Amino acid sequence: MFLPFFDNLRAAKIPVSLREYLAFLEGMQAGLVTYDIDGFYYLARTVMVKDERHLDRFDRAFAHTFQGLEKISPEDVLEAMDLPEDWLRKMAEKHLSAEERAEIEALGGFDKLMETLKKRLEEQKGRHQGGNKWIGTAGTSPFGAYGYNPEGIRIGQDGSRHQRAVKVWDKREFRNLDDTIELGTRNIKVALKRLRKWARDGAAEELDLNGTIQATAEHGYLDVKTRPERRNAVKVLLFLDIGGSMDPHIRVVEELFSAARTEFKHMEHFYFHNCLYEGVWKDNSRRWNEQIPTHEILHTYGPDYKCIFVGDASMSPYEIAYPGGANEHMNAEAGQIWLERARDQWPSHLWINPLEQRFWRYTQSITMIQQIFGADRMVPMTLQGIEAGMKQLTRG
Repeated sequence: MFLPFFDNLRAAKIPVSLREYLAFLEGMQAGLVTYDIDGFYYLARTVMVKDERHLDRFDRAFAHTFQGLEKISPEDVLEAMDLPEDWLRKMAEKHLSAEERAEIEALGGFDKLMETLKKRLEEQKGRHQGGNKWIGTAGTSPFGAYGYNPEGIRIGQDGSRHQRAVKVWDKREFRNLDDTIELGTRNIKVALKRLRKWARDGAAEELDLNGTIQATAEHGYLDVKTRPERRNAVKVLLFLDIGGSMDPHIRVVEELFSAARTEFKHMEHFYFHNCLYEGVWKDNSRRWNEQIPTHEILHTYGPDYKCIFVGDASMSPYEIAYPGGANEHMNAEAGQIWLERARDQWPSHLWINPLEQRFWRYTQSITMIQQIFGADRMVPMTLQGIEAGMKQLTRG
């Protein structure tokens, strides 16, 4: 009976295998969930989904497979009244607080609630909106949708409004993790997690379970051992192109910057305009009087840093190839010289381009920077592009 569900997951491009499907069936056979739709949903999601990027796809496949609740007719609901009483009571105990269960007594208790629902289904002949008795919408009746009642039974509504009815799986809380949609701070963090180098430093505050077991066995008494917390020790230099043609990309670059600050504890950032020259800056409002010499950056941060440039690489070719080609000042050395110095100082380097990749071949300056850094060292600012870039940095 679950084969259509399995087929829908595969159709949604969720890499679920027969092994996961059989494990799911074993869980059902073992009785891990019984008469519990939420439990069934979480069991299926836990077993079937191996990558958090696929959570939203799973929700959609789940909804597609088990849709139809909103089309239940009064006759169907009357038949549902034959469900085991102990199951209905367990559902009420699970999803209603003590205060809400007390309020149900205002209607005469749980038995009275179900009895009244059955009676009103038999009496009602048409659609109803508003009011406080009939099954309908936007009212205060205990039955229906888009209204309010603390002891309600939702019928025909695609989402919870007051969180007073049973929690459903159509909320799709993970929709921004899907790698087929636009970037956001949350899913950028998912992509940046590919670049990690774990190290333990700082105060020994974390329990070392294996060390404690070994020390206890050796000494004959409980000998608790602690160790420093494991942290991401990757060191990152972030160079951000600012102004001009980068203005349309401000929002997505801000999201990338915010995610990188959260993910990398050892990160330094600097701004430049169009191409790297003899000076960079930390504060755009003081870019002319508080520049940091690029030579100083090159001699301060060692080759163990991962160097990431973020920019659309769209400029006049003269800005890269010739001294004096910069459009804001007279540069003594060509931008290409500075880019090559950065490339040589930080062998693990990457250029993230927010411009759509299909336009790259029409801009000569992009081709020139790809030739300096390497074609595989420039990636688009998409979730898949950033993931590919992080893998490239991991390799060196």
